[in-house]
Amino acid sequence: MSRRNLTGPSSRRMLSATISACAVSALTLAVLSSGPAAAHGHGGDAPSADRAKADPDEAKVIGQEHAEEHAMTRKAVRAVGEYPQTTRTERLKALAASQAKANADFDALDSGRFREYFQSPDFAAHIAMLPTGKVLLFSFERIENNPQKEPAPTDTIGKENAGRAYLWDPAKGTGAGSFTKVTPPVIDMPDGLNQPRPAPFFCAGHSFLPNGMLGVFGGNLGGNGGSGAKLSLVFDPWEEKWYQNQDMVVGRWYPSVVTGADGRQLIMSGQSELGWGTPTSIVERFPALNKPVPTAKTDKPEGWAPELFKADAPFKRDYPHLFSLRDGKIYGLGRDHDQQWKFDPATETRTELAPRPDGMPRNYGSAVPLPAGFKGPDSVLVLGGDRNDPNTYQLVGGQWSKEKARAFGRTQDDTLLMPDGTLMTVNGAFDIRDYGNGPYNPNADLKYRQIELRDEKGNWKLGPAQRLPRGYHSNAVVLPDGRVMITGDELQQLANDPDIKDDMNGSIEIYEPAYLQQGSRPHLGTVFNPSVGYNEKITVSSNTAADVTRAVLLAPTTATHSLNTSQRHLDLRIKSRSGSFIELQAPPSANAAPPGYYMLFLLNEEGVPSTAGWVQLKPASGGQTRGSGHHPR
Repeated sequence: MSRRNLTGPSSRRMLSATISACAVSALTLAVLSSGPAAAHGHGGDAPSADRAKADPDEAKVIGQEHAEEHAMTRKAVRAVGEYPQTTRTERLKALAASQAKANADFDALDSGRFREYFQSPDFAAHIAMLPTGKVLLFSFERIENNPQKEPAPTDTIGKENAGRAYLWDPAKGTGAGSFTKVTPPVIDMPDGLNQPRPAPFFCAGHSFLPNGMLGVFGGNLGGNGGSGAKLSLVFDPWEEKWYQNQDMVVGRWYPSVVTGADGRQLIMSGQSELGWGTPTSIVERFPALNKPVPTAKTDKPEGWAPELFKADAPFKRDYPHLFSLRDGKIYGLGRDHDQQWKFDPATETRTELAPRPDGMPRNYGSAVPLPAGFKGPDSVLVLGGDRNDPNTYQLVGGQWSKEKARAFGRTQDDTLLMPDGTLMTVNGAFDIRDYGNGPYNPNADLKYRQIELRDEKGNWKLGPAQRLPRGYHSNAVVLPDGRVMITGDELQQLANDPDIKDDMNGSIEIYEPAYLQQGSRPHLGTVFNPSVGYNEKITVSSNTAADVTRAVLLAPTTATHSLNTSQRHLDLRIKSRSGSFIELQAPPSANAAPPGYYMLFLLNEEGVPSTAGWVQLKPASGGQTRGSGHHPR
């Protein structure tokens, strides 16, 4: 998807021949419609005799050296040939060999290990760990299979601008039969061509509703460098089907969505239907206050409309990080250091937070609400998004502090909360579409393939390397069995496809954390009351009850573009034990843990988790309609 993560009014006058080196379309002619990038990929200086001639008007806007880079990229476009199968096959062999060599020095007992690698039918630019135990993957129908070109139909108008989605069922293994296609609704997009196609919901935002359904908002209208669609969809994991809702009031391409303590979703940011360079400050809420919060599996929010939220959210850059913290407020952490805000869902107001101390804009990178015991998270750790800054930054009590650094800076990384309360960073790159050797060159520096692990004291260490480099559009989720599923990055998947002619053009890797190498797991049997109210008792069975030292809830995640608003880790109080039964206490309130489905893990003193069971925290209101006098559309 062509991406220009830039700001500034001056560059709206740029020529359409300018190419954004930090964008997806670094090898296609593109219209830069905002100012100089904070994270352009400068892949080394070429000798002056080899430099292509820069466009003088472009040089006036972005500088001579940068304009020469763009000219060199345009020159490379003309030299790019097709990408043969032999290259893909040999690349994959080389990556497997270098992975094995790099990981020979890592002890699985200490750093975990990569085990499985298999093909997938989808690129998985978007991912969701569903409460059924299946994983939803969705993206777009490609228009190109050469990884040195843009495969996404971002600037395509008409039927080729289409979305696609699949379910992976880990219980069915890793073959083609473990995937099921779940096509989105066929929609006649408002592009004037009257060409219905599966909804182009790629580059949307999403979060979970309390009944386990996934709300998906926005997508690609097509054309003008990336135009926002007004799409509002819900995926029902119980019936495995999509519902189409009434459109949002504004188009959104690259929006963020978060579920608050009231179980309703707030939708912010994104480029509007007018095209790139028109970020919207309008905030919308779903469901509207005149509708109940969907709580039961049978609550189908089909045909519903989002409604306007009174406060605005004037983020200049897309996909801001959004989190609902212990105080019940929504924290909007923008990629610009000085765009940090707190939203109150009850009063529909916005207040300013202190600027992030790095003083720089950050590209796509991670942010995680840190575990904080039984009462829910009260702080967020921001990391990644700047290849020159390995530091991490914590926001707590409205104030920022610089925390322990990772080994190096990386963008496009995914950082996950693990069942034992530690963090794991996987994936990453030098810049958008740049893995360290120039844009649209699939050869990647090995370091971007290494995971990085953070212990409960905040210390980081590098771990083993994954098979594929995965940067832009990479994703990862924790599975209910405690393993980590890693996927995404369509360019790398195309560059390493063992058979480009079949329908399995994606790939998935499985990482087994160190805690799965520490001996037998605790056992979790039956969760006797899987749908529970706040502060109520949760009774479970376990034939290893005496060995259980900790019980935690881990929220299933849904992610895209290094954005994951649903992550959450809470400890549960162990109230009593009796034989093979353990009595736990649910979180105290929806502020501690928004209503919805959570994975329940039992852990022993070595930190080894059981296979998870599922628990639904029910909204305190029982899903009743709130108030009146608001303005649903």
